Amino acid sequence: MESSEEDDDFPAMESVTPQSKIDTIYQSKTEKGIRKLCFELLDLKDAVENLCGNRHTKYFAFLRLSEEVVETEHELNELRKHISAHGILVQDLMTGVCRELDEWNKATGDIQETDQNLENFELEGPFPNEAKGHQRIFLENVDVLLAEHKVEEALEALDAEEKSHPELKGLGDTFSSEPFSYKSAFLKRKARLEDQLVEIIDQPLVGILEIKKALSGLLRLGKGTLAHQLLLKSYGSRMQKKIEAFLPLCPSYPETYPATLSNLVFSTISLITKESGLMFGDNPAYTNRVIQWAECEIESFVRLVKENAPSSETVSALQPASACVQASLNHCSALESQGLKLSKLLLVLLQPYIEEVLELNFRRARKLVLDFDGIDESLPLSPRFASPLSIFAASSDNLLVGSGMRFVFIVKDVVERLTPLVILHFGGNILARISQLFDKYVDSLIKALPGPSEDDNLTELKEIIPFRAETDSEQLALLRTAFAVAEELLPMVVSRIWSALNESKESGTGLVENIVPTASNIIELKDWRRHLQQSLDKLRDRFCRQYVLNFIYSRDGKTRLDAQIYLNNTGEDLFWDSDPLPSLPFQALLRKLQHLAIVAGNVLLGKEKIQKILLARLTETVIMWLSDEQEFWGVLEDDSARLQPLGLQQLILDMHFIVEIAHYAGCPSRNVHQMASAIMARAVSTFSARGIDPQSALPEDEWFAETAKKAINKLLPEASGSDTSDMDEEPIMMDDEHIMINDGVLSDSEESPSSLSTVDSEVESFVSAEMGELESPTDLSDPEG
Repeated sequence: MESSEEDDDFPAMESVTPQSKIDTIYQSKTEKGIRKLCFELLDLKDAVENLCGNRHTKYFAFLRLSEEVVETEHELNELRKHISAHGILVQDLMTGVCRELDEWNKATGDIQETDQNLENFELEGPFPNEAKGHQRIFLENVDVLLAEHKVEEALEALDAEEKSHPELKGLGDTFSSEPFSYKSAFLKRKARLEDQLVEIIDQPLVGILEIKKALSGLLRLGKGTLAHQLLLKSYGSRMQKKIEAFLPLCPSYPETYPATLSNLVFSTISLITKESGLMFGDNPAYTNRVIQWAECEIESFVRLVKENAPSSETVSALQPASACVQASLNHCSALESQGLKLSKLLLVLLQPYIEEVLELNFRRARKLVLDFDGIDESLPLSPRFASPLSIFAASSDNLLVGSGMRFVFIVKDVVERLTPLVILHFGGNILARISQLFDKYVDSLIKALPGPSEDDNLTELKEIIPFRAETDSEQLALLRTAFAVAEELLPMVVSRIWSALNESKESGTGLVENIVPTASNIIELKDWRRHLQQSLDKLRDRFCRQYVLNFIYSRDGKTRLDAQIYLNNTGEDLFWDSDPLPSLPFQALLRKLQHLAIVAGNVLLGKEKIQKILLARLTETVIMWLSDEQEFWGVLEDDSARLQPLGLQQLILDMHFIVEIAHYAGCPSRNVHQMASAIMARAVSTFSARGIDPQSALPEDEWFAETAKKAINKLLPEASGSDTSDMDEEPIMMDDEHIMINDGVLSDSEESPSSLSTVDSEVESFVSAEMGELESPTDLSDPEG
């Protein structure tokens, strides 16, 4: 196929064409084609440019036309408004002219009727012509003044006529059966003047001075009630116009708009109260109307504040609410000098709004506090607040320290947005919510501790804490964080609230005298601190419980604390033993507590009180477990159990040993003493029931106490004799400023009713043992393992 196509293109190839000629022919054809293509492309480019230019020109023309259309529409709208305004004006003029014509015709008809009646009276009987002439002239003058809207002159004329003719002041028979009644005509002119005064007051563009003159005119006409209603209506309408003009600006000023609204409303109330007193005096009826009007306006004001406030669950909602309370109560305090007491009503109306804002803000705070994943390490806390947490940040989890800083920052942010009067009237409520927030924070820390929890079956609660405090140092750092927040940081944050509440109690002036605080706002500092301490105790007890349970159930064989260690004892009595020691689990407990004391000395540096409390509570927890563990006592009280006097001696020695541990650590506890005594009494009763005489089997109590002390002296120096024991050249003593006990403290503990014995002055430091030997004390190997 290819060869046939080539034959068609070159039908006659009689001779060979030179390559140069072929190149010349095809090159010329190619150049012509390229040039033609270039010309076509250039023409196309020109066409495109012309098209673009036309499009831009038409586009700009379209924009100019659009602008002209918009301007034309604007001019048309203005023209429509102008025509509408002129139409209204013409209509008003026509209405006024028609009304004046009707009144004039009416007055003319009355005059003609008067003339006719006068003639009739002259025919029928004698009448003083001079009096009738004066009345006719007076009525004509008043009609002229009213037609010219000269209300002041008309009012003066009517007053003068009433003074000259006292019978005109009473209502009497306005429409007499006689064809003519001068009093009736007089009262009609008076009613027309009243209508003109009302029209003046109702006009929106009339100044304050004209309104006051018109109101005074109504008072002179004897229309006090109507004048007072118009006073309230006029000032209220002006206030509403100002509020309507300001409301569109509320989103631009979210923090200050309540104060501006409050100023508009309460300044108008103050002005009306002042004007009402000047015009109407101290009439109780008028004063009550002012109070009722003010209450309605305050209700509208609170409703406007709620409608234009930011969402109650946002952090920006608290400050406008506080500003509203502060400004409004200040105005109410100023109004009390004018006889208006509106503070109670204002608080009743604002309380649901403030409580809603507080509730939703503290809900938001709970979400932020429990959101450990979103913790920002660069929270803007002052060094005064951040230092109690940051001083041990290097030795603990940054996430844990960040959670404490976030909690303090959130509470501090809420407190700083409160105004003094909000603190005064809602401070107790706020403090209660802060303590509840701290409870939630402590619950989140409890979930970070290892061990089973009653809430572990709930997936959503397990997802709250993204970390676990597994090591002793992490768990102690967790406790340190909670104690630092509750005992150091929170008091500093809420000191502003307590200061305001205490000052209000001491001063007893101002709004405090007039407003009885609600039950929810009454809270004592000691009660609030007690609530925080209960949360800390809950966290501490959970730590001690899981720590002790982990110690008890993580060991096997003879080092595990169970009843079997008191059943398998054989041999001579401990009294004849040259070197009696407590059972292996309690020796391990001593080393465990010793290890914890060393870690606590680093993590809880400077917090010796917390260390003492922890050690005391740990010993109490061990005793409580022994006292309440039914399985432990079930084994001993089982009839098949082979009880021996040596088992009873060992149990009594172990109880004395744990009591001496508490004394030795500088934290003697009455609870430890009492529970240990109860356990020993129950053990004696159990062994006595099986035929073992405690009098012959047990040595004196002093022997157990001395043996327990000797055991501590033997076990601790044995661990402290290692190569690293000299890292503490001076023993750390357990007094109010140190971790370990010395002779002085021991002498104090001797006098304590909770102490069972004393400790020798040569006792070594509780934390001087080598870290490497803390895991397995001497003679704690399990021969069965």
